[in-house]
This record gives sequence, structure tokens and C-alpha cells, in this order.
Amino acid sequence: MYSRKLIGWAIADHFRTELVTTALAMAIRTQQPGPGVIFHSDRGSNYTSQEFADFCREHHVTRSLGKTGICYDNAVSESYFATYKKELIHTRPWATIQELTDHTRDWVTNYYNTIRRHSTLGYLTIREYELGYKHINDLAL
Repeated sequence: MYSRKLIGWAIADHFRTELVTTALAMAIRTQQPGPGVIFHSDRGSNYTSQEFADFCREHHVTRSLGKTGICYDNAVSESYFATYKKELIHTRPWATIQELTDHTRDWVTNYYNTIRRHSTLGYLTIREYELGYKHINDLAL
């Protein structure tokens, strides 16, 4: 949540727990966090499953579950998914999961995490924010 950087994701034609653990495994490989990193989610069956609990325990991830019926608990994720759908998913039909996966990888790596400006970051890119800029005017200095 610090910089809104997307560090783990997965795409599949199902919504089994494996989809969630694949995305979280990517995030762990990408960031290599220390023990106690927190993963926040809603109370969906994937996140409350024994398989996911075991995965988190094995990888020293602390789970945090939002309150039932409180949409604000997942506002950051919901905002991301709205952006992803508007800027990529609904822009064209996707012939295969592989085609969508390839375009998503490109979108995340070469646009969302690098050049897209984010209002919650003072209209900085994720890269600029992580470099320590505080607002867009710092770039002119």
C-alpha cells in the first residue's frame, strides 16, 4: 500500500486458492520481505481456506481480514481492479488467457508501475514516489 506498486499477480480461468497463492508467491519473490509482512484481504473463501493459512504460515506472512460488509477495508484493492479493468481488460476482447497474461505483464511492468501517475501519490508515478519525491513540483527543481 505504501506506493501502490503491484508486486504480485496471477491470472487463470478459475478462482481457486492456487490463484491467490501464486500471486502472493510472486510478491514474496519480488520484495523478499522479512517475517511478519501483512497480507490484507476480504473474507473470501480463498483467503480463509486452510490451504492459504498454511501457505502464509510457511512464508511467515501475517494475515489480516477485513470486517464483513465493510467495503472501505479493501478500497485500495478495489480501486486497483477498477483501474485494471478500465485501462486494460475492457479495452478489447482477449482470445486466450496467455494473451491476457502477456498484455497484463506489459501493462504492469511498463505502464502501471513505471509511468502511470497516481492521484493518491500526489500525481507522481510509483517510481517517482519510491525515489522520494513528495509532489509533482519536486521534479522541476
